[in-house]
Amino acid sequence: MLSLGVAKPDRFELPDGTPVSILYEDRGVLAIDKPAGWMLGPDDAEHHERNLHRALVDDIESAEWWTASRNLKFLRFVHRLDAPTTGVLLFSKSQGGMAAYSRVFSERSVKKVYLAVTDSVPKLKNWICREPLGSDPLEHGRHRVDSVDGKEAETSFEVIQAREHRALILARPVTGRTHQIRIHLAHSGCPVTGDILYGRKDMYGLALRAIRLEYPDPFLKKPTVIVAPVDEFCRRHGFDPASVPEEVRSRFLRRTPKPGSGTSVKVGAVTVPEKVVLGKGTSKNPVSGTGNLKSKMPLRTAQPDRTTKHSAQRPGSERDAERSTRLDSSGTQK
Repeated sequence: MLSLGVAKPDRFELPDGTPVSILYEDRGVLAIDKPAGWMLGPDDAEHHERNLHRALVDDIESAEWWTASRNLKFLRFVHRLDAPTTGVLLFSKSQGGMAAYSRVFSERSVKKVYLAVTDSVPKLKNWICREPLGSDPLEHGRHRVDSVDGKEAETSFEVIQAREHRALILARPVTGRTHQIRIHLAHSGCPVTGDILYGRKDMYGLALRAIRLEYPDPFLKKPTVIVAPVDEFCRRHGFDPASVPEEVRSRFLRRTPKPGSGTSVKVGAVTVPEKVVLGKGTSKNPVSGTGNLKSKMPLRTAQPDRTTKHSAQRPGSERDAERSTRLDSSGTQK
């Protein structure tokens, strides 16, 4: 029997000793800060050693303290991150909840934000890529832009800091195709640093991190916002964490984008259109400085969310249970 009053750990270790932080938890889901190098499948003997889902199931079956203290009986990932990608990864805590959470993702009701470091500096500050994507028939595990048979894909990009020959970019995928951000950036002429499939190797691995997940919870009927730390990632690649907008890296602050004062912005020494679309029907790559401008797209305004100061970002229902009740002299709750 578990002792009452003992705090649930907000982190645990994988079999190789890798520490994993629990970013958020409520009755239906648990979100972790996924480490690099751990895959989500397939679940077989060949891939068992670095299979993240298998490691979590093993912890549940062996009643490790971080799972036993939560009375966890089930965990299943609701969406996927590539093995080398780090950041917010969401799990359902029940088989019954899987369909509802999966539907939220399939209906594209989820807002995702990633940080990426690229091996070159784009000439545009903002652009949208809508190139359709499909598997590469010549190389297993690799995907490519396929304007004939590919599936629709859309990602918006924003350069938030640049230095020498690298840039720190915010990526907001609308669809969730395999390797979508990586291919769209490579196609735009600025592959993700450390991308051995679509770019070149780097000592720090793939510089891609999922830093924000916002979705309407199908059971709580409220928007849920989960964020992952950005400081270590930015500093490792030589960028200032303060360049990441507060409304992206914080669950508490919101900023309504100001209307644009003009139709162009300056990136480096080049003045370019504020936002262009690269996609099916665009004859050339606008990131390279040539191509057809299709449209301008307004920035999405973030929606309000539940807020809490708990280290694991727990919702209000659990926060209220932990908060002490203050009484006035008459015994009335304040």
